[in-house]
This record gives sequence, structure tokens and C-alpha cells, in this order.
Amino acid sequence: MPVPTVLFVCVHNAGRSQMAAGYLQHLAGDRVAVLSAGSRPADRVNPVAVAAMAEEGIDIAGESPKLLSDSAVREADVVVTMGCGDECPFHPGKRYEDWVLDDPAGQGIEAVRPIRDEIRRRVERLVAELA
Repeated sequence: MPVPTVLFVCVHNAGRSQMAAGYLQHLAGDRVAVLSAGSRPADRVNPVAVAAMAEEGIDIAGESPKLLSDSAVREADVVVTMGCGDECPFHPGKRYEDWVLDDPAGQGIEAVRPIRDEIRRRVERLVAELA
């Protein structure tokens, strides 16, 4: 059976989408292929997001923001958008979910933890649906 591919997309690919990708990789392992990208990627992953994930035992420090490509969307079975609006390409036949989440950019760890925890809840639900 083919492994489903999930693409997480946000504007900068530095916070929300990186945390979601980290959780999905951690929780699903090799049962799901994980991609993440941004419509206007930042130069690095948000250090507060890295710290928040480290508290969960998940290391995303080695990740780097990637530019969203049409091929990544075509490759994905599920596309999860997080605040990229009209900049996210749409392909018929894909499963799309739009997760409305606060942007962790410029926030301290106290504000990022609840965002991280909500991302974990949504990723856990996604894993259960894909299993």
C-alpha cells in the first residue's frame, strides 16, 4: 500500500508548518511522507518554535524553510494550509485542510506553547485518519 504524503504550508515555513511536520514525522514515522513549505520562506526556522518542540523531545533545529513548489502540491495526498491564503496552489482531487492557528512569529515561548499543543492535537487526529 502506498504511503500517503502530507504537505504543510504556511507563509514563512518557519513556525507552524515546521512544528506540524516535526510532529507528524515523530508520531507517524515511515507510515507517512512529510513535506513542508512556505509561499515566502524565511531565512531560518523560528528559534522559539525550535525551543517549543525541543520541550516535546522533537528536534527541528536542522530544518530549513523551503519555497512552496507546484510539484510538492502535486506530490501530496493531503495539503494542510496555515494562513497562506490565496498563495496556496489548488489542485483538484487533493484533500485540503485549512488550520487556523496563531502565527508564532515574534512571540515568546509562553505564547508559542499553546499553538504547539493545538498543532499536536490536529496532527494526532490526522494520523488517526490516515492510519
